[in-house]
Amino acid sequence: MMSSLHEYTCPSCAGKVEFDARLQKMKCPYCDTEYDPEVFREFDDALNEQTVKSDNFTWNEDFQNEFSEEEKKGMRSYICNTCSGEIITDDTTAATGCPYCGNPVVMKEHFAGLLKPDYVIPFKFDKKQAMDAYKKHITGKKLLPPVFKDKNHIDEIKGIYVPFWLFDASVTGSARYKATAVRHWSDANNNYTETRHFSVLRSGAMDFSKIPVDGSEKMADELMESVEPFYFSDAVDFSTAYLSGFFADKYDVSVKNSIIRANERIKQSTTETLRGTVGGYTSVTPIDSNVNMTSGSHKYALYPVWILNTTFEGEKYTFAMNGQTGKFVGDLPMDKGKFAKYFAVSAAIGSLIGFAATAVYNLFIA
Repeated sequence: MMSSLHEYTCPSCAGKVEFDARLQKMKCPYCDTEYDPEVFREFDDALNEQTVKSDNFTWNEDFQNEFSEEEKKGMRSYICNTCSGEIITDDTTAATGCPYCGNPVVMKEHFAGLLKPDYVIPFKFDKKQAMDAYKKHITGKKLLPPVFKDKNHIDEIKGIYVPFWLFDASVTGSARYKATAVRHWSDANNNYTETRHFSVLRSGAMDFSKIPVDGSEKMADELMESVEPFYFSDAVDFSTAYLSGFFADKYDVSVKNSIIRANERIKQSTTETLRGTVGGYTSVTPIDSNVNMTSGSHKYALYPVWILNTTFEGEKYTFAMNGQTGKFVGDLPMDKGKFAKYFAVSAAIGSLIGFAATAVYNLFIA
């Protein structure tokens, strides 16, 4: 069905305003007037009164011959309020831009009722800063193919508010380790080694707050975790005003399915913390561990991420930048010829060092 869009209009000139990451305010590109996002909160208050269900809709029968039932799944159609152009998106896109007139739009029913996020961390870095970070990321990489840097271009760059489930939990944990302490000494006649063996036990209680788990199937968990940390101190109560000018997804991974990932992260953090308290030994070997969650709760939030995509020699490379901290990550292609040459030079240097050491030793004993 045709869904509704929301565009923020400048009270001064009626231009379309969007969120400016550098100013942390809404700004009109036509008259340069700036507004606090709270000015537009009345729109968000209206969302609380809606009870639209995102998966309960029928398609316009005029188009039933153009798309198969399989093709219709996951699609949404919108009409731009400014130019009347039709926008086709998937059913998880919550904010985007009109491809015809470029105005930023928010699919307001995606944030109605139970789908409305609790918090949002606004973007602090804009598109230019994301591109600058990419250029810095590929600079100075000796094994990077020259053509990748010289002729490569970014196929796509977009700021996306990625959905995250945030988990709070109280846990108790215990772990057992096998440890050794080795001591060496000598006297006039002998060298001695003493090895003592220990069984080490650790236990404790810990509280975890706002453990993030990516709630979008589109985003690889490993990529999203690599741009962490996000600092919740910058989070504000959700307002769609912050989405204007950016893309946004609503979650398509349920909180129930995300609990498994949250438990894995909590268990890993707990065991690492317990292990960090075991010191003063020569070696420490984990034997077993046990982590139990005593209570837990969750919230739904949108976190800012810049995504950059490029294609090189038929392979797609995806880069990500934390829109709050500027942390930039992404794998790069490797010049195989340069790698072989570098490896050969390293091996040759190693051989020369070995030869020089042998020559010095022979000279010394001659």
